Amino acid sequence: MLAALKFCFASLILVLNTLLFCGLMVPFALLKLLLPFKPVRRVLDRVLIGISATWIDINSFWLRSVNPGAWQITGLEGLRPDGWYLVTCNHQSWVDIVVIQRVLNRRIPMLKFFLKKELIYVPFLGLAWWALDFPFMRRGSGGGSARKDLRDARQACEKFRLLPTSVMSFAEGTRFTAAKHAEQQPPYHHLLLPKAGGMGMALGTMGELFTSLVDVTIIYPGKVPTFIDALCGRLGNVVVQVQQHPIPPELLQTNARQRSQLQTWLNGIWQDKDQTITQVLAEHTTKGF
Repeated sequence: MLAALKFCFASLILVLNTLLFCGLMVPFALLKLLLPFKPVRRVLDRVLIGISATWIDINSFWLRSVNPGAWQITGLEGLRPDGWYLVTCNHQSWVDIVVIQRVLNRRIPMLKFFLKKELIYVPFLGLAWWALDFPFMRRGSGGGSARKDLRDARQACEKFRLLPTSVMSFAEGTRFTAAKHAEQQPPYHHLLLPKAGGMGMALGTMGELFTSLVDVTIIYPGKVPTFIDALCGRLGNVVVQVQQHPIPPELLQTNARQRSQLQTWLNGIWQDKDQTITQVLAEHTTKGF
């Protein structure tokens, strides 16, 4: 019964918050469409980002209210809301998105995710994502579709030069499951193979602006929750470790060598992340949390 009440409370706030958020954004989105001039865009973008930051604050409120589990968050020192950041994170559940938004909201510029082209048709949210300049990517198998995907990514990243921005990339490209792990057979216990493609496009377009790479590791010491679990108050304990990495200058080029170096660098970060997850889970098993 308590879980059902929590679900109703959290779902009601989420729906009303999203409807209000999208409704407030509509007039500013239309102005942005009709007046696509840089000075106007800068003003409108600040308003739109302020609305979305409040939307995230309210989502963080219901997440905290219905979930009594403990949170351990480290590594937020030195982050700035006026910097440009490349952000990556391990990916286990749709809950990861609200977790990372709660942790980083207003500490760094709003996260901009690469989205599938089809998501632009999602009622209300599709318009909001477009207004916020989230890049919509086609998922072709190669050839002309792949080249169009690359052009779209570069055009999106060029827009990010107008205001401080955090470009978010789930480097694994998909959520972790035991079946995917068994299929890939990666050299990691808790992660899938990282892919450097999205990060490479962002670095090649605006890499000189990035303050650092913000590497976020999310760990659920109990079980990996679903979004329904979060709405019902079954999120459990959460560990979030944030680490900044300076971006090597040689990774700011766009060529085959850069792609190879970027993949090697990312593999090393993923190796450290896997060891961190192993350590945290072991501590949880021996000491509890």
